[in-house]
Amino acid sequence: MAAPTATASLNASTYSPGDPMTLTVTYGDTDTRPLTVTIVISDAQGNSSPPVRVAAVIDPVSVTVTDDSGRAWTRLSDNGAVAVYRAVA
Repeated sequence: MAAPTATASLNASTYSPGDPMTLTVTYGDTDTRPLTVTIVISDAQGNSSPPVRVAAVIDPVSVTVTDDSGRAWTRLSDNGAVAVYRAVA
């Protein structure tokens, strides 16, 4: 399995106490794969149900943000490729 990749950037390089900090993380994993399972039920008379589909992800990734001051980072958004977090300096 391939290792996930990530890049990150803050909205500024310096902050005053109390300033909002916005962190943007772009991430991915080349071997993460979506999977769709299709199920059809049939009886002895040849009657069949309509197809039912269910989705799953093989090798999903998650983003965890911590810093060395113990600051709390709140996730503002995450679309599966880019996550945005906010904290207070």
